Amino acid sequence: MKIGFIGVGNIGAPIAGQLLAAGHDLVVHDLRREAASALLAAGALWAGSPAALAAECEAVATCLPGPREMEAVCLAPGGLVASLRPGSLYIDHTTNAPALVRRVHALLAGKGVAMVDAPVSGGMEGAQTRDLLAMAGGSPEDVARARPLLDAIAKRVIYTGGIGTGSIAKIMHNSATFTLDLVMAECWTTGVKAGIDAATIYKVFTEAALGHQMNLKVRLPATYLRGNFAPRFSLSLAHKDLRLALDLARETGTPMRLNALAKAEMDEAMARGWADRDASIFLTLQEERAGATVRVDAPAEIDQGENHQGPAPAR
Repeated sequence: MKIGFIGVGNIGAPIAGQLLAAGHDLVVHDLRREAASALLAAGALWAGSPAALAAECEAVATCLPGPREMEAVCLAPGGLVASLRPGSLYIDHTTNAPALVRRVHALLAGKGVAMVDAPVSGGMEGAQTRDLLAMAGGSPEDVARARPLLDAIAKRVIYTGGIGTGSIAKIMHNSATFTLDLVMAECWTTGVKAGIDAATIYKVFTEAALGHQMNLKVRLPATYLRGNFAPRFSLSLAHKDLRLALDLARETGTPMRLNALAKAEMDEAMARGWADRDASIFLTLQEERAGATVRVDAPAEIDQGENHQGPAPAR
């Protein structure tokens, strides 16, 4: 397949390199030609503009810094929406705004161009080794068509649903990641000020339940995600632990804003008489405010079994 690739930065370049290594003919474009030098040396061809690239390729992928750059590449005069040929395929790997993805998709659909949004997780290192997760949103038929190209760049592909859901999955995952980073920083700074060595508290985190992702992989799937609040670890015990942490923070003069927020949520849950339920029940307060219930019933949806891997490649 002749594939066009726009955006060959730290992640885009190794992703494009995987497509080249898989035997595809590759045409690349970037604002800086020098960013593509290694790909050009490996056999890729250069296109001077998105329009020139789209004119000669049956599939085009973008991997851009964000929505502003993707919008410019797609919607500017001479951009991809104006230039992609009917019957071609467009894959966007940008960590993007779902509303923009859906707007571009609607414009392309009117021209007979298929679109999949497929942001990736794994960073530059994962892109270099193909150790990526691709989160693919679009119609089942379009994702199946894109699947050989996604398999060429990522060891794992999850079909997330309709167009834009790949972007939803990616930005929610990253939001959780960075927020957790801040929570850990709150706990580490409090611990160090209270007298524990930084290397030791870090080692505890990696060796204890958090480091083994027990909440994500075991406890929450068995409790909160199933709406089963029979106590594994009671709310009253969790509330006590957070109270002790905040007491220590006050003693050491360390701010713990996110921990304080979690404690306030648990205060409300305790006031509702949930002390003897599983600690995860306090998460339902967020569901009430959001007007959304998060439940997973089938085991395959929890362990990401075969039925969760998305459509098979088009033949």
